[in-house]
Amino acid sequence: MKTFQTAILGIALLFLSSCKEEPVDRVVTATQEVSTFYFIRHAEKDRTNPDNPDPELNQKGLGRAMHWAEILQPAGLDAIYTTDYERTAMTAAPAAVKQDITVQYYDPATLDIAQFKADNLGKNVLVVGHSNTTPELVNRMVGEEKYPAMDDTDNGSLFLVTVIGNQATATRLYFNCNCPE
Repeated sequence: MKTFQTAILGIALLFLSSCKEEPVDRVVTATQEVSTFYFIRHAEKDRTNPDNPDPELNQKGLGRAMHWAEILQPAGLDAIYTTDYERTAMTAAPAAVKQDITVQYYDPATLDIAQFKADNLGKNVLVVGHSNTTPELVNRMVGEEKYPAMDDTDNGSLFLVTVIGNQATATRLYFNCNCPE
C-alpha cells in the first residue's frame, strides 16, 4: 500500500521536478498526515441511446473498470466516492468489491472541499466523476485552475492529488487500456 503511494509520489515528484526549475520549498514533518486522492472519470459508457441520461458502461467500459481496480489495488483504498449515476457506480464497483469498501455517493455541485479533506485525513480515496466534474474537483482540491474539462473520449486519466498538511499538489497520469470492445 505505502509502496504504491511512494512509487506514484516519486514518479510525480520526478516528473514535476523535471518540468520545473524552481526548487521545492516544502518540508514534510513527521506529524503531518498525508491524504491521497485518486480522481478518475467514469469508464466508457453505452452510447447506443443518445437520449438516455443515465447509461451503463459498454463492454470496453466494463473492462476499464476492472483495469482501474487492478491499478488501484496496491494503493489500499480506505474510501470510494462516486456520483449517483450508473456509469460512475459501475466504474467504482470492481475496486469496491476487490477492496471490500462500501461506496459513498457525493454531489459534486454541493461537495464542501474543506470538509471532504477533513473527513478523509490520512486516507487513500478513490473519487469517480465525469469529464467536467473530475478536473473541477481536482482544481478545487489544489486551490487553482490547473485542469480544463476532459475530452469526452478521455476515460484513462488519473488525477493524483496529495494533501500534506494544508498543501495540496496534483499530477495527471494517463493509463491506456487494451480492453475488449
